[in-house]
Amino acid sequence: MSINQNHLFEELNGVKCAIVEKNVKPVRIAFLKKLLETNHFEVVVIPSPPPKAPPAPAPKPTGAGEPAAASSVPAISTDTANAGARELPEETFTIGVTDVTFNPTNAIFGRLLHTEDGHVVTLAYWQQRDKISHDDIPYYEKSSI
Repeated sequence: MSINQNHLFEELNGVKCAIVEKNVKPVRIAFLKKLLETNHFEVVVIPSPPPKAPPAPAPKPTGAGEPAAASSVPAISTDTANAGARELPEETFTIGVTDVTFNPTNAIFGRLLHTEDGHVVTLAYWQQRDKISHDDIPYYEKSSI
């Protein structure tokens, strides 16, 4: 069990792992796996458990003396009520590394991760907002005139 939410551990496929991200889609897995393996981490990926469905709301019982207000409440057909329950959510995965000292936040802001071409991984690159990690000069060394 982790001490706080910033450093999570779990056992993935029988191996104690530091959790990198949960509920990750396959495209993100390919990106993270390539990046982490470039930085010499052993990556473990398992399917995430399906999310728990919220309980269906119970119908309100009508009292014996009260007439059912059919005209004020629209009737919901069973097809549209169950349509949301029949949709299968997209399969997601949990990704971790076998190095239990790994913390994604510390690795990014501590400038410990590098891309294949040797550039430091920035937050924007990690979040896949930038295609190229081009921040080689830390913010505190940039001249701000």
